[in-house]
Amino acid sequence: MSQAPQTQESGHQGPISTPQQLMVAVAAAFIVPVIIIVLLVMYVSSQSQNAAGTDALSAQATADRIMPVGTVQIKLVSANTGPRSGEEAYKAQCAACHDAGMLGAPKFGDAAAWGGRIGQGLATLAGHAIKGFNAMPAQGGGDMTDLEITRAVAFLVNAGGAKFEEPAAPAAEAASAP
Repeated sequence: MSQAPQTQESGHQGPISTPQQLMVAVAAAFIVPVIIIVLLVMYVSSQSQNAAGTDALSAQATADRIMPVGTVQIKLVSANTGPRSGEEAYKAQCAACHDAGMLGAPKFGDAAAWGGRIGQGLATLAGHAIKGFNAMPAQGGGDMTDLEITRAVAFLVNAGGAKFEEPAAPAAEAASAP
């Protein structure tokens, strides 16, 4: 007992009523997007073409575009230069933290911060710098001689109000002795 299909017209009719219209609609559904894609590709590729007379593909322009961002410079230090002065040693290592006051480091030239420390003496302050103290690593994280560090400490503390004398190099002491 099967039911017969309903043949009642609902009064609604679609835009495609013949097989020819269906074939045209299917063909248009494939051809129109392909044409749009081809036109977009042509538009995009025409933007990247260089105009006549430009040097965008020259060897110099190419070298400028692929140039490295950074460079490495190696500074050769002669063995005969001797130990650095206090200012040179300070700028080489200590300034990174003491200029900004990082991790509680007393700032360069801040007399209030250095006032209590000056009374400890140059030997104690230099010992803290050489061995490390609180958040400061040994030698401030650098690789300098004890003389260079002591000179840097004297320079730094003198900027904060002390009157320490920068230590002389051992060879200079022997030469200046009578």
